[in-house]
Amino acid sequence: MNLPRSFAVLAALTVSLTACSSAPIRYYSLVGAGPPESADTDPAHRLPFVLTRVGVPAQVDQPQLVLREGPQRVDLLEGDRWIAPLGDELRAALSADLARDLPGRDVTGLSEKAHPALSVRVNLRRFDSEPGARAVIEAAWTLSWPSVDGKATSVGCSTQIDEPVAAATGPGYDALVQAHQRALGKLALAIATAAQGLTAGRGGCP
Repeated sequence: MNLPRSFAVLAALTVSLTACSSAPIRYYSLVGAGPPESADTDPAHRLPFVLTRVGVPAQVDQPQLVLREGPQRVDLLEGDRWIAPLGDELRAALSADLARDLPGRDVTGLSEKAHPALSVRVNLRRFDSEPGARAVIEAAWTLSWPSVDGKATSVGCSTQIDEPVAAATGPGYDALVQAHQRALGKLALAIATAAQGLTAGRGGCP
């Protein structure tokens, strides 16, 4: 039996829409599963810090992973997304890494009148994702520390990190996200190194 042409077209469209709607979406996080702070450090000796929301380049500030495929081309992946807005993911990852490396505690939004707090501002100029190749971040960051006379001393630095991406071992972009996690860890370590010098009366970038 021959079906009317309009019915056949409608059936094909229905099958296509069903296939698209059933495609799985993978979600990724930049926050690692490790301990957020040093377990062997007395909480009273941890440096309080305030970390503002991390600035993100507009080109990659999307729910989807944005891949750089060449000098002019980028791909937006509908099936691979961040679990939270990228700025929030970056801030959470850096907060956890700083809590470990300073060591410190994030008191953003809390009242810490009894103790001075380090102010940390981070603005990413680049957040490039090249699958199977590298994860690149370039950040400008500023630290401020209140001095004895009530005036803040500050230091401004920039850091670029080019982290290689391991060979993929399965579907998705786990290796790429892991490379970004390592790059953020190196950025946090550079910030922590400068912060330790600043709070000890020594300014300068690492």
